[in-house]
Amino acid sequence: MDAPNLRHRCAKVEVPYHERKEASEMKITTVGIDLAKNVFQLHGVDERGHAVLKKQLKRSQMKEFFVNLPPCLIGMEACGSAHHWARELEKLGHTAKLMAPQFVKPYVKTNKNDMADAEAICEAVSRPNMRFVPIKTVEQQTLLSLHRVRQGLVKARTAQSNQIRGLLGEFGLIIPKGISQIAPRIPDILEDGDNGLPGLFRDLISRLLTHFNDLHRQVLELETRIKAWHRDNPASWKLAEIPGIGPITASAMVASVGNARDFSNGRQLAAWLGLVPKQHSTGGKSVLLGISKRGDSYLRTLLIHGARSALLAAQRRIDRGEGQADAWLTGLLRRRNPNIAAVALANKNARIIWALLTQGRTYQSGYVSMKPA
Repeated sequence: MDAPNLRHRCAKVEVPYHERKEASEMKITTVGIDLAKNVFQLHGVDERGHAVLKKQLKRSQMKEFFVNLPPCLIGMEACGSAHHWARELEKLGHTAKLMAPQFVKPYVKTNKNDMADAEAICEAVSRPNMRFVPIKTVEQQTLLSLHRVRQGLVKARTAQSNQIRGLLGEFGLIIPKGISQIAPRIPDILEDGDNGLPGLFRDLISRLLTHFNDLHRQVLELETRIKAWHRDNPASWKLAEIPGIGPITASAMVASVGNARDFSNGRQLAAWLGLVPKQHSTGGKSVLLGISKRGDSYLRTLLIHGARSALLAAQRRIDRGEGQADAWLTGLLRRRNPNIAAVALANKNARIIWALLTQGRTYQSGYVSMKPA
């Protein structure tokens, strides 16, 4: 065949570039998105795992692009705005999955950049043994926002009280421990004319006290809103019946966990909170270390602090001889120091939380589970 006829036949079967591009996009089965504030990097593969999409999109182009894309599996790291985009993409018919960044990192093949991150996310989301982060609803995110803001205000209030204590300590004035000692004692110090404080310093402490009172007022207002949500949520007030768990911890757990059936058992929930020992085992020899401290540090802190208060209450009952204390708790206090006992009780409470949320039951003190015959 001569050259002109060959060129003529090739021209008949040639497909325009934009049509070939659309045809390749129609075969996309999995997409990995590297999220950012303004520019998003996409990496898509077909059913054979071949890369058919490498694209950058601006924030305003995201919905328009995925509206025209056939339903597929979309993976993202659980970072800022991830839950928002997961909800939006699921509204468009796609299946969105969120993953912890530390589980995606091993799939990065080259130096870190947006294209390599998107490719790693696309690879990680297709793994059958990958652990995914539950997508939070708008209500859950709203309640958790109240918790986060309250936590920040509590830290600011503590820092302000410590600053007041430190400044007064430089002039030989010591305030007793406790956040409740600041507001009632500062006015008496400012009105005392015999303590030798300069007028400029008195005005400074007065300003700091005003700031402290404002922070304290905001903390109480947010706690009131959280408790109001807690009273209207049946699952939350069921959890509050567990010793060591109050409205703050119960509402935070319900909003963070979501569907507790995503965890196979109570130990998985405790491991998700970082309350189980780390393993460093090899050669058939098991070595257990301290707790892993993975997951949400805020929830873990609430559970451990609540366990400390429950242990103190139990110890007081034992010392006074009032009633019959929990046998497990009594034995734990005898053989372990308070810190280990608090973590152990927090671990147990996490497992109880899973049982109550999955089975829809109420808390029963002294309940013993029995295996079916």
